[in-house]
Amino acid sequence: MTPSIEYINKLRNSGLRPTKQRIKICEVLFNREVTFHFTINDLVKKIEKESNEKISLATVYNTVHAFEKKGYLKEIPIDSNQSYFDTNTSDHHHFFDTSENKLIDLDHKDVSPIQIQKSIPGKKIKSIEVLVKLDTDNQ
Repeated sequence: MTPSIEYINKLRNSGLRPTKQRIKICEVLFNREVTFHFTINDLVKKIEKESNEKISLATVYNTVHAFEKKGYLKEIPIDSNQSYFDTNTSDHHHFFDTSENKLIDLDHKDVSPIQIQKSIPGKKIKSIEVLVKLDTDNQ
């Protein structure tokens, strides 16, 4: 399947019309070898830089959230005011470098097994994902 057909299918499966701008969003998000962590503002800047064209913040916002809802992207909330998105949708851990505003994958093998002692009636644990916040070590 060619990338553009794949992107058109992702867009349609997400309930979106495959416009030129949305296909460009797909190219930036999914045409890569490594995981891509981004904020919506980061993505807008990257698309505008790569295409030399303005793109609507609303279009990027709506497309990213439609992809996240469909499972093509994962949202990583950093705090109540900031979220990153990840093209790797598997359950995995992250470092967040607060001085550089950078999200970094942390492999499962680098985190000891986590045991949760409390349970909530009628609920079961779906996944455990650790977010480790880092700061500059000024020693």
